[in-house]
Amino acid sequence: MVNTVKTTTVIGLNAYVVSVETDVVNSLPGISIVGLPDASVNEARDRVKSAIKNSGYTFPSKKVVINLAPADLKKVGTSFDLPIAVGILTEEEVLESEKLKDYAFIGELSLDGSIRGVNGVLPLVLGLMEAGVKNVIVPQANVNEAALCVGINVYGAQHLTQVVNHFVDCPIKKTFIDVNEYLKNNIEQNYTYDFKDVKGQKKAKKALEIAAAGGHNILMIGSPGSGKTLMAKCFASILPPLELSEALELTKIYSVCGLLSDDEPLMVKRPFRAVHHTASANGIIGGGSTPKPGEITLANRGVLFLDEMVEFPRQVLEVLRQPLEDGEIVISRAKHSIKYPAKFILLGAMNPCPCGFLGDKEKHCTCSDYQISRYLAKLSGPLLDRIDIQVDVPRLTTEELLNSTDNEEDSNTIRNRVVKARMMQIERYKNENILTNSELNSELIKKYCKIDEKSQELLKVAIVKYQLSGRRYDRILKLARTIADLDNSVDIKQIHLMQALQFKVFNAETYGKV
Repeated sequence: MVNTVKTTTVIGLNAYVVSVETDVVNSLPGISIVGLPDASVNEARDRVKSAIKNSGYTFPSKKVVINLAPADLKKVGTSFDLPIAVGILTEEEVLESEKLKDYAFIGELSLDGSIRGVNGVLPLVLGLMEAGVKNVIVPQANVNEAALCVGINVYGAQHLTQVVNHFVDCPIKKTFIDVNEYLKNNIEQNYTYDFKDVKGQKKAKKALEIAAAGGHNILMIGSPGSGKTLMAKCFASILPPLELSEALELTKIYSVCGLLSDDEPLMVKRPFRAVHHTASANGIIGGGSTPKPGEITLANRGVLFLDEMVEFPRQVLEVLRQPLEDGEIVISRAKHSIKYPAKFILLGAMNPCPCGFLGDKEKHCTCSDYQISRYLAKLSGPLLDRIDIQVDVPRLTTEELLNSTDNEEDSNTIRNRVVKARMMQIERYKNENILTNSELNSELIKKYCKIDEKSQELLKVAIVKYQLSGRRYDRILKLARTIADLDNSVDIKQIHLMQALQFKVFNAETYGKV
């Protein structure tokens, strides 16, 4: 008789319930797995056979046929080992199929019957919960991660015999984690870099504070040694704590990629991904024959830092345009398309010219007009249009360099202001399915970024003077909205708009050359 055991598979970040159908037929001994399995699933035949025998159970002396339904869905990974073994043991009447109907199983088997952890457990268990499954048995190594799902009973097992005994005479203890309490207890974080160690650069620090408060993209341009990289590293220390929805979304991503720590089942810190300029386009956006998330998805709800931004190949930078606009990336393949979230803050740093001293008050720039134009051409107009804040980071003066007093504002003080501004945005947009000002679309900008007549006149002058595009116009309004939030102002005032306009598009004329 055919019996069925439930499990699940993940494609992208979405889980799909899979039925593992097992049948024993009169034929030569062996295992046949059908239902579009990949190589790792096919290799389960030898792992499962040895695990069952070494756990003290008998393996059928006939042919075992395993069907993974639906058959048109590609099955990837080693998480099918445990449900296949359970199905075979049910055929051998070691387990009763009636007791298994409310259960699903996830896990990789060792040859001795031990159950190893697998990647992507959180999205897998969430998919089972949404499908109405009441109970799931997962590897003990993944039990804390799986227990983040509220609404399904989670049991962790270390060995195949433990799974069998759960249905016979020794039930496994259920694992439960209070997600809100866990996030609350881990909110305090230590950072290596602090803004109190950054001398001078008040304008750049303010720009970074605004970027953190509203989730805006930012580009820092300045001479070598002016502090761009140090401030970028300090940027992580002023980001607000993760909301629960953000933490769960991030945990799903890192779980699928196998980057989740066993000791920390829930992501509690915003990611800061520093990418080298040799990274490929696929490394940035994701992809591959079996698509995996790229750096922009790993930086979701956090920061993607591109140091020496113009050193990246232009085609790599251009792939950022669509994700920066839409907050997601769609990877299309012949059989299916996968959508990954990509709501990240792009933090870029660059020199103004090849030698690095264009506009420097101390050192003379040795680059020709042609060299500068070619250098800056790596950043296209459409890409710069998507970067809300573009700020000059000048060389430090002698007085600033020699200043050894502790009068610089620390990261904790700045972070408190950022958190307060973020809380205003969360409250304002609680019915709009967004969290930050940077996520406002054209319709919501009209609703939440209203300005008075004097401010409109100011914008008219700016549009003509700076030849602002429609996208740039919207981004200035969103930036002004964030500045108003930091000022604890309900309305956008003229002073807020003036501050937003000072972060205009960078070009060589800004530095008095070309």
